[in-house]
Amino acid sequence: MGDYRQGFLDETHWYNSIVLGNLLPEYLWKPLPYIAQAWLRNYIGGLLLYFISGFLWCFYIYYWKRNVYVSRDAVPSNESMLLQIFVSMKAMPWYSVLPTVSEYMIESGWTKCFSSISEVGWPMYLVYLSVYLAIVEFGIYWMHRELHDIKPLYKYLHATHHVYNKQNTLSPFAGLAFHPLDGILQAIPHVIALFIVPIHFRTHMLLFFIEGVWTTNIHDCIHGKAWPIMGAGYHTIHHTTYRHNYGHYTVWMDWMFGTLREPETDIQKVETNSKKVT
Repeated sequence: MGDYRQGFLDETHWYNSIVLGNLLPEYLWKPLPYIAQAWLRNYIGGLLLYFISGFLWCFYIYYWKRNVYVSRDAVPSNESMLLQIFVSMKAMPWYSVLPTVSEYMIESGWTKCFSSISEVGWPMYLVYLSVYLAIVEFGIYWMHRELHDIKPLYKYLHATHHVYNKQNTLSPFAGLAFHPLDGILQAIPHVIALFIVPIHFRTHMLLFFIEGVWTTNIHDCIHGKAWPIMGAGYHTIHHTTYRHNYGHYTVWMDWMFGTLREPETDIQKVETNSKKVT
């Protein structure tokens, strides 16, 4: 158990040195209990990821490429984006708890995690990763769907996010604008999967933080047309119909369970209605 735990501890010490060591004086974080250091590092890392990805993407699509990807009348107001940032900031300390808890469980030997790819080899690493991602896809799809279908969950948790229900109210900053418990519930399949399939520790942590970039992307209202990716074209439909496209990275779960709605279908309906009006 000692050697098993040491591999993970070495990894998290490295993470601490990258984030805390470069951003804070040692006297502020070195005396903290180890789990508090992990939470602080995840919190700061989450903030950096949210603001860097959000500001860069907003600058690119709303200012540098203005009217190229998003028309002028579909750009959300500064007030809308500031509100999304405010909601996200209230939730961020709580979001940071989940990866911290997952680290603790991994280091304690409760999961099937492994610290080095050499322990299983590249072929099995890729097999395990594929199974892990399939479990996450399935879990997030059903968690998200139940947050809609179970009325108290929607009313008290998920409705906080669905106030952004038009193109000119959605922005990259809406990606983490959830009730804290809602955001944790939708991310918890990443942790559940640790007990089902072996997964590389660094890959697990990386996927947690890729979530931050991914949610930025799927709230920009730009249809990337990269099937089977569940991009913003699909997710914008989710925000306007509430009954379609619950999936995560791909459209497969929605296709399997009958909730998929294609962006092209919506475009055709708009064009047909426009012709009828004229």
